Amino acid sequence: MRRLLQAFLVAFLVPSLLGVASTNAAAQAAVQPQGTRFLGQPSVGADAIAFVHANDIWVVGRDGGQARRLTSDAGAETDPAISPDGKWIAFTGEYGGDQDVYVVAAEGGQPQRLTWHPGPDVVQGWTPDGKIMFQSGREGVQTRMWKFYTVPRTGGLPTALAVPQAFQGKMSADGKMVAYQEISFWDPEWRNYRGGQAQAIRMVNLSTLDQTFTPWEGERQTNPSWMDGVVYYLSERDWATNVWSFDPRTNQEKQL
Repeated sequence: MRRLLQAFLVAFLVPSLLGVASTNAAAQAAVQPQGTRFLGQPSVGADAIAFVHANDIWVVGRDGGQARRLTSDAGAETDPAISPDGKWIAFTGEYGGDQDVYVVAAEGGQPQRLTWHPGPDVVQGWTPDGKIMFQSGREGVQTRMWKFYTVPRTGGLPTALAVPQAFQGKMSADGKMVAYQEISFWDPEWRNYRGGQAQAIRMVNLSTLDQTFTPWEGERQTNPSWMDGVVYYLSERDWATNVWSFDPRTNQEKQL
């Protein structure tokens, strides 16, 4: 009798319960839309936000609304950066197996290629006078020595900044300083790394070449950016990746 009861439960009740659970899950999904996932690398302008989704560049108003796709090539487009006047978006285009600097009108159109070196050229942002700043190892391909360069939006020869080595960074809004991460990591996913690759964020005055460093206790500091004269960056000081800020005018550091 016990075996017959067990067989009945398995044959009839379990499928019924699973069916109820599936129905409830489907109903919940219908009530709560999933939305778009994996939006990344935002660049915020005065009126719009450019971002990456599915290896394409998209743009949407700061107040939300319907996003517009600006690129649709088979290659990956990353690192969007909105120009100071909001009319252009620079990005890194990986076409034909190489990464180069491209620019496209914020309203849409055909992207224009601005660099042609066989090594990676990666967009970092814009200068106040409307040039695109990018990172390249064109002067040290075999030694992994990266530097920052600028190129006019309309095209032309790149010009190197007076920074001996820089991997990732941004220029201040007045064009006087650059905050940067000097080197990359051979294993960027190694969390809470303490060693020779972990360094402080550097800030350099482009006129005097004087350097300032963020306070540092041996942790990794990455992804510096400027806002209102203050440098914001990621730090693993407290053994987790958190947002910090540093004001070079007052030497005030804050965990945010």
